[in-house]
Amino acid sequence: MQTFDGLNLYVRAYGPSDAPVTVFLAHCWTADTELWHYQVRDLLGEFGHQIQIVTWDHRGHGLSDHAPMAACTVTNLGRDFAQLIDTYAPTGDLIFAGHSIGGMTMMALAEQRPDLVGRVRAALFLATSSDHLNTVTLGLPEMGPKLKAQLPRMLGRRANKIARGHALFPTTERQMLARFLFGPGARARDVGLAMDQLLNSPSATMEGFLRDMLDNHHRTSALAAYGGKKVTVMVGDRDLLTPINHGRVIASAIPGSRFIILPRAGHMLPLERETTVSATLNEYVRYALAQPVAANVGVLSAHR
Repeated sequence: MQTFDGLNLYVRAYGPSDAPVTVFLAHCWTADTELWHYQVRDLLGEFGHQIQIVTWDHRGHGLSDHAPMAACTVTNLGRDFAQLIDTYAPTGDLIFAGHSIGGMTMMALAEQRPDLVGRVRAALFLATSSDHLNTVTLGLPEMGPKLKAQLPRMLGRRANKIARGHALFPTTERQMLARFLFGPGARARDVGLAMDQLLNSPSATMEGFLRDMLDNHHRTSALAAYGGKKVTVMVGDRDLLTPINHGRVIASAIPGSRFIILPRAGHMLPLERETTVSATLNEYVRYALAQPVAANVGVLSAHR
């Protein structure tokens, strides 16, 4: 699919385009569609072709086109998400799951296209934040505003060095993953997947999105659009990037939402706690299939 500003997005769609329910899975910063491989497996195993599942690589990620730094914003991710829904699920009920920047994308969509959020039956916010990311310490001593302001540029330079082959043994990134992204006992294959995704992230993606999240992501008020729907907010108690209090703010902004703290889990919940995440999505799909609301009209196969 081509975005409004001419970038090609890599999209995977499973199941019929005229399914009564479509599940959209939005991945985190520096990841790609493979982040959701456990959930896609479990949804297909439970529901087969009763539903449609859509995953995609955000702009600047995975197999999607690289994006210039100025275009690496959560606002643009929301615009891309709206185009995806219009293309792959113009009718029918919707279920969203967003991890980290994927959850922020769901908030940006609510600002831009409340009509689409109106079709949402259930939503799952995983290890994400609606504001104040510039206060997160990552479990480190306070580094001060001047040093923290340099963090996006430092990460961008490191990514550029790796891309040029000047860091063949990126031990810094391995230590960061072990320390900052996962809780204790993470499986080697999951850490390896996250490592591969991180190392293949362009420098503009690393720096641009981080800078935008720190400076411009203030979307707590947008969460009201998800009120009255089935909503779960999950956070790991070892999450250093989007700590428990960030999840609590989201849950408080959505009356009736369910707030779950996962013991000994870090930031990578779709990998670390795949059983819990999949079980919640399966619960929401069963609910949507049993109580359909939106009219289901066929989608032209040319969109796929």
